[in-house]
Amino acid sequence: MPLTFFTPGPAQLYPTFEKHLQTFVTDQLGSISHRSQQYRDLHKFTVDQLRTLLNVPATHAILFLGSASEIWERILFSCVELESFHLVNGSFSKKFYDYSNALNKYAHKQEKPMGEGFTAAEVVVPEYAELICTTHNETSSGVQMSVSEIHKLKQKNPGKFIAVDMVSSAPHADLDFKLIDTAFFSVQKAFGLPAGLGVWIVNEKCLKKAESIRKQYSIGAHNDLPTLWKNSLNNETPATPNVMGIYLLGKIAEDFNKTGVKNIRKETELKANLLYNFIDKHDGFSLFVKEKSQRSQTVVVTNTKLPSADIIKVIKEKGMVVGSGYGQFKSSQIRIANFPATSVAQVEELIAALETL
Repeated sequence: MPLTFFTPGPAQLYPTFEKHLQTFVTDQLGSISHRSQQYRDLHKFTVDQLRTLLNVPATHAILFLGSASEIWERILFSCVELESFHLVNGSFSKKFYDYSNALNKYAHKQEKPMGEGFTAAEVVVPEYAELICTTHNETSSGVQMSVSEIHKLKQKNPGKFIAVDMVSSAPHADLDFKLIDTAFFSVQKAFGLPAGLGVWIVNEKCLKKAESIRKQYSIGAHNDLPTLWKNSLNNETPATPNVMGIYLLGKIAEDFNKTGVKNIRKETELKANLLYNFIDKHDGFSLFVKEKSQRSQTVVVTNTKLPSADIIKVIKEKGMVVGSGYGQFKSSQIRIANFPATSVAQVEELIAALETL
């Protein structure tokens, strides 16, 4: 029996994935040169589809790397000479902070417990921090920092760079890139693709900063921003890229554009409401994120009375897979991905199965 995956990444593959994969194989695109015009056309198609989908202006490049984790390092090398500042409220926002420390930057943090979020008004940015690192959607805890709060944070700190982790929320996050210097995501979550590709959206101000920093400090030897940017102008990458991942991302983004990003966001919110309403009313579950405005629309986290492993086993027997809690909450929570690959009907089927517990 085929399974439906409600796991927060890797996640359910998008329904058109297999068709696009077959076209990639049939057309022998895995064998083309990454310096050919055929590849450049493929690359440009994906960039253009993403620009349309996420409303990314020409001031920002769209670059392809191996993962979102790699992009953490690229951002820190490129935008931080000495000091970074991190809003930490979960495992992934903490890892961004840890990367900064590992690169011998002076990393500041403002921290909250898992399950709690930030508003711009309460954030105090250190005077000499060059970069503010935010997480739009903390995958580990199901907390979302609203786009409006991220925008306000930049408006309060116009002289500092702001980075947005949208790994498990793109394309739901409707960012205004006139205010956002850099953002990034990976494809194995809401884009419904296998892992192996990170997407870095970054503006010219970050490029100039990287060029300035490298006069005195290392900005890395592999995939440094100036080299990535230079190659992107010709719809290329510095080294042989994940051609299959880039092609498939372009085709899925095209599918999303045909549906319309507003429709995708609307359906995502409808499905999230169904899940949260169920959790709120069922005795066996309770909402982890108490503040309604900070509950993720794309990764729904619930406390469970039963051990989460028992729930996961029963649900899998019914043909569906949900995620366990993260870290210390592994046995007492489940995480339910709410990505475009799963329909309203599939979410309703999951709720019906959970109701029997």
